[in-house]
Amino acid sequence: MTDGLFRKIDHGNTADEAVRQIEFLLLDGVLSSGDRLPAERELADRLAISRPVLRDALKELEARGLIESRHGGGTFVADLIGQVFSKPVAELVARHERSTRDYLEYRRELEGFAAAMAAKRATAADRERLGDIIAALRDACARNDFQAEIDGDIELHHAIGEAAHNIILMHTLRACYKLVAEGIFYHKQLIFDLPGSRENILEQHAAIVDAILRGDAEAARKASEDHIDYVAASVEEARRAGERELVAGLRKIQRDGAQNGRGRSRETTLQEGKQR
Repeated sequence: MTDGLFRKIDHGNTADEAVRQIEFLLLDGVLSSGDRLPAERELADRLAISRPVLRDALKELEARGLIESRHGGGTFVADLIGQVFSKPVAELVARHERSTRDYLEYRRELEGFAAAMAAKRATAADRERLGDIIAALRDACARNDFQAEIDGDIELHHAIGEAAHNIILMHTLRACYKLVAEGIFYHKQLIFDLPGSRENILEQHAAIVDAILRGDAEAARKASEDHIDYVAASVEEARRAGERELVAGLRKIQRDGAQNGRGRSRETTLQEGKQR
């Protein structure tokens, strides 16, 4: 939805003013990667500029890599986050467990700061959004809707970052969350599969939001840090559980192979005895 995002340009019927207005929406995260802009005629009407002037503005934004035109599909916000790591580095990072620990350590500090800032700066609209997300997460958990829980988890962390009202922090956090979405560090399902983890994570999220809604910056920071500490411990537990499953499976294969071997050996002995 982009209703109400764009304002009529009151002075200077130029492409520069249109570019500036759209840039502000991108900078503040109002428009995000993949969002579709209104059709040309509609957007020109909203900005109160001519379509040729709008085309010049869109060309400038596209030249800067901020938007992209898709043939027959319209104009979209480009991938503003991009790749934090090059593909070789991403693959290198994914192969080493220490990277996950360092990543969570980094996120712990960023998210603690973001939660504290959100407690101080969240607007009424921010607080309403956070409350709605927690309500939706509780509903998803009650329905055992795993995908809705994952989606809500991501949305909540984005919402907290946005409620901090620091554009550098917001875009940095978005880059961090993209790394998890791409599976570079760990998969959320590994954590959610641990007994009791879904309920624990829900209550941790609720504690963060509650502190933000109360305007308690220190409590929000602590609740956020405690959450990341739990995630780090859960990632380690999931890794160990995976190792135990692997070893148990290998042992079973070995036992089954040994038993089959003994069975074949007895059968061979019987056959040889009959031949004699």
